[in-house]
Amino acid sequence: VEYFKDKEKITSDFLSGSIRSNPVIIRNILSQLKKAGLINVVRGTGGIEILKDPSEITFYDVYKAVEAVKEEGLFHFHEEPNPACPVGKNIHGILDSKLSEIQEAMENKMKTYTLLDIEKGIKEI
Repeated sequence: VEYFKDKEKITSDFLSGSIRSNPVIIRNILSQLKKAGLINVVRGTGGIEILKDPSEITFYDVYKAVEAVKEEGLFHFHEEPNPACPVGKNIHGILDSKLSEIQEAMENKMKTYTLLDIEKGIKEI
């Protein structure tokens, strides 16, 4: 959005063409980003604008805004493992804390990268 802001009117159709995705999916994501206060969307052909400086929006902010992970966590699985199976009955005790630790590390790393990092990378291309 920032790259094209002075060159093109940024719409869901424009973005869907850029990343080759369905415009409805893009509109749903934009709606989530707007709800999180990261962007403003003007209906029709008004376009999209980022509401904060790109250096202030982290990957984690976007990740949380688009609800990439539900409350159960990134590695939520096996709701009802077989209690008669030695693996099944112990799987959560063995894996849950480790997977939670992995998710936390990933999320903390996401907090160190911003949209400005993407913008700088694109300018280098």
